[in-house]
Amino acid sequence: MARHVSALFRHPNVALNSMSSVLHQWRGIRVKVRNNNLDQALMFLQRQMQSSGMERLIKNQQTHHLKNSEKRVLARKNLERRLRSQDLARKLKAILCKKVRYPSSDYHLRAMNKDESKSTPFFL
Repeated sequence: MARHVSALFRHPNVALNSMSSVLHQWRGIRVKVRNNNLDQALMFLQRQMQSSGMERLIKNQQTHHLKNSEKRVLARKNLERRLRSQDLARKLKAILCKKVRYPSSDYHLRAMNKDESKSTPFFL
């Protein structure tokens, strides 16, 4: 690595290209094929690609031109999905706040006491 740094000062363009190729080799996913079992190696590669998000990047790469109308439709669908997600997150947050405020056993007891006090009058 020190050799690459010293080369950077002598020949900046050449050194940057060699450094980028070294960094490019570090990236990526490597899979070892054990016992000539290629199927297992491919399954492992697929799991690694899914977990790293590389598969999603490859799928989402644009391969053809989109018309403006298609772009609008996709933008609207993305907006609707984002709004639904935010709404769901807001509802879950409200539910969790209620659970934190009233632990489950106390919450049920309070609800039962409220119902009893409303339905039956108390006489001595």
